[in-house]
Amino acid sequence: LAAEQINRAGGLLGYRVKVVAVDDEADSEVAVQVAEAVKEAIARGERVLGVVGHYNSGQTLAAMEIYKDLPIVVITPTSSDVSITQKGYRNFFRVNATDAAQAPAVARFLVETLRARRIAVVHADNEYGRGLRQEMLAALKALGLEPAVAIEIKEAAPTQAEAVAKIQAANPDAVFLAGYETEGYVLLPELRKAGVSVPFFCSDGCFLYAFIDESGPAAEGAYVSAISPDPKMVADEAWWKAYQAVEYRNPGTYSAAGYSALEVMAEGARRARSLDGRQVADAIRNLDLKTLIGQVRYTPQGDLQEQKIYIFQVKNGQFVQVTP
Repeated sequence: LAAEQINRAGGLLGYRVKVVAVDDEADSEVAVQVAEAVKEAIARGERVLGVVGHYNSGQTLAAMEIYKDLPIVVITPTSSDVSITQKGYRNFFRVNATDAAQAPAVARFLVETLRARRIAVVHADNEYGRGLRQEMLAALKALGLEPAVAIEIKEAAPTQAEAVAKIQAANPDAVFLAGYETEGYVLLPELRKAGVSVPFFCSDGCFLYAFIDESGPAAEGAYVSAISPDPKMVADEAWWKAYQAVEYRNPGTYSAAGYSALEVMAEGARRARSLDGRQVADAIRNLDLKTLIGQVRYTPQGDLQEQKIYIFQVKNGQFVQVTP
């Protein structure tokens, strides 16, 4: 949609913007192959402005080792691992909040709103899960708490029975999962089936309707955090209809973030009056731009200066915003 609107308005610096979809399959080796393909396209003389992605933090970290040396900008709409912007990349930016903002917000909600004191911290065995676990443990410690138990689980495993048994033994009054929907929709139903009825809170990786659909009735009442706003809350009816006309479906939970990422990239090119990634990156670093995800201003590292965390609860099969 963002590309189509740019093109309808005359294009970008004399060019039409073309979005080329690629899939890293949530696999770091495939992500490197994708990045190599981008590198090869540039070598052939194709005009590549940048990459909106990658989706997951682990694949972003893998691909950035190639992108960092290319004359492009990379803007992720979803990767939240704090370590990415600690690598010193000069061409990497986010339009989403990081785990350093997410963990304290979630910890405060669990402790102050849900009155939880014994929190089981469960995390997936990947860069995203481990990074968020560390942030969560630090956030709980700042509130004077230690986790009732901390458990690492295998990503996308068909069962989490072992973790369920450990959680039951710890007798927590809340469960927090740092993982994706593939862990959430397995762990949550198994917990409920085992009789564990305490509040369940999962991280932004579960902010997808697949989490609700695959969890079934167990999803009702679960809490989910988000690192960017729900399009339903920030986009007007005209934007919604325009999206449907281009995509032939409703916007997803991260559609506003993806749209905003291309907005930022295009505005950087306009300000730089260039398609060269280095010049575009310098311009983006000095942006003060209003977008669907909010005001975009960057730190020197490429993180948003103002990071907002949103908390939702599943009610009647829908994500309902609880805060802010």
